[in-house]
Amino acid sequence: MEKENHVGIFDGFGKKKEEKPRDFSNVQSGSSTTAAPPAAPPVPNLGPTSGTSGSEQSYTVVAGDSLSKIAKRFYGDANKWPRIHEANRDQIKNPDLIHPGQKLRIPGA
Repeated sequence: MEKENHVGIFDGFGKKKEEKPRDFSNVQSGSSTTAAPPAAPPVPNLGPTSGTSGSEQSYTVVAGDSLSKIAKRFYGDANKWPRIHEANRDQIKNPDLIHPGQKLRIPGA
C-alpha cells in the first residue's frame, strides 16, 4: 500500500478526493425560512374623498409616483399631469422630479 506524502500546496492538485454522494431525500419544496416577508407597499394619502368634481384635493407623494401616475389616479388620464404641475408650480420646478412626502394640490376635474 502506497502512502501519499504531501509537502507542497500543489502536490495534491488535480487529484480527486473520494466523496460520499450527497443525500437530498429530506428536502421539501416551499419558501425559504431565511427570507424576510415582503414589505407592504406604502399607502398613498388620497386626500378627502368628496363626490364633487370641482373641489381641490390633496395628495402626498410616495416612492415610485410621477405626475402622470397621479393624474391617472385622480382624472383617469395620465396626459392630464400638466394640471397638477400648474397647481403646484411653487414646489415643483421640474415636473420629472417629485419627491416622497411632498403634499400636492390636485385641482378638481
